[in-house]
Amino acid sequence: MKKIIILYFFIIGFSHTNLSAQELDTLKLNAYFDTLEENNKFMGSVALSKNGKLLYTRSTGYLSVEDSIPATKGTKYKIGSITKTFTATLVLKAVELKKLDLNQHIDIYFPELINADKISIKDLLNHRSGIHDFTQDYFYSFWNTKQKTREDLLEIIINGGNDFAPNAKAEYSNANYILLSIILEKVFRKSYASLLETYITKPLKLKNTYLLTKALDLQKQEAKSYSFASNHWEEEPQTHHSIPLGAGGIISTPIDIVKFSEALFGGKILKPESLALMQNTKDQFGLGLFLFPYYNQIGYGHTGGIDGFRAVFSYFPDTKIAYVLTSNGINYNLNNISLSVLNAASGRAYIIPEFSTTTYKTTEAELDKHVGIYASADISLKITISKTKTGLTAQATGQASFPLKAINENIFTFDQAGIQLTFNPTQNTMLLLQNGKEFLFTKE
Repeated sequence: MKKIIILYFFIIGFSHTNLSAQELDTLKLNAYFDTLEENNKFMGSVALSKNGKLLYTRSTGYLSVEDSIPATKGTKYKIGSITKTFTATLVLKAVELKKLDLNQHIDIYFPELINADKISIKDLLNHRSGIHDFTQDYFYSFWNTKQKTREDLLEIIINGGNDFAPNAKAEYSNANYILLSIILEKVFRKSYASLLETYITKPLKLKNTYLLTKALDLQKQEAKSYSFASNHWEEEPQTHHSIPLGAGGIISTPIDIVKFSEALFGGKILKPESLALMQNTKDQFGLGLFLFPYYNQIGYGHTGGIDGFRAVFSYFPDTKIAYVLTSNGINYNLNNISLSVLNAASGRAYIIPEFSTTTYKTTEAELDKHVGIYASADISLKITISKTKTGLTAQATGQASFPLKAINENIFTFDQAGIQLTFNPTQNTMLLLQNGKEFLFTKE
């Protein structure tokens, strides 16, 4: 459900090469994931298919580090906001069944909500409602591990108010999909979990995909999630299952999500006109879908992040290739992993990374030279560099801070987002490198 750092782009490339599955070099791809696993860079699973045929699947790490239970292809991960694609699919199914109209306003369901008489079902779907995203509030982390009723969530959303007028612009908000979950339950008079089963998982025989309605169960291969700190994996607190609903509450496997994406884009769930509505983007948002460029190909899919879980799925209609990654522990650039798998599928080059086991030991004087607030003419946000007991941290405007690893006295990295910062103390500048793009910042 959480937004990913604004510096963390999912941009795959720009060129004129088709994504077409060649004979897959599984030995090299296995070596790639072996390297990530051995260096504590990635715990999770991936799946890749073409024309409905599974080409590759791989799992690394543990579903429970403390219990030394290894992950397998049957391990289930929270998929975060990929849930929104399932929710949007259910909404379009409700439209096809004449239970909802995309243009109807939501005051019939939530008369107490500000601007409810001006916000449509479609506005909720493509994040144009203006309703504030409560998951971005400072106090969210103080209560998100506690149980909440539908009424509690609605009260929180109502009290959060609106950030802009309906349909004035697009801005991502998990509150939109919480409201859609409640609307679906009202019009069908069934729980979201039941609707998911009736219209998606049961017809498609997705036995490992469901709304999480209880605490994680290791016996069901439901993975815990972790962050990497102080040279080891630390378990993350878990958002209570009563909160995410259709915004981020589904648990699944990459193989199941591959099957779902193949069925969705293969016309086995919705009518062609409904799918076309989902794919039609405005201000980067479709209805539960984003665009994913890979060279001259366009894919459709979604990303997900909740607690320490990260996930991404994309489907390329022209080549019928589906790609899914789910993770319960990431200490590397997720985009690099996705690009490597897709490059392997298309016969393009990718590199097995090398990781240094030594860390440069900085002095207090070296760190002091870099502390400050940096601004750029190319990006509207500012980056604050601070000193801690263990080194430096960086924090972009309005976002959480993240630790920096010293390569030498002037170069620092954050591998999880593929960020490299190169400082020039004599000129009071900092060069940000990410995903092949450079941005020059100057200390204020």
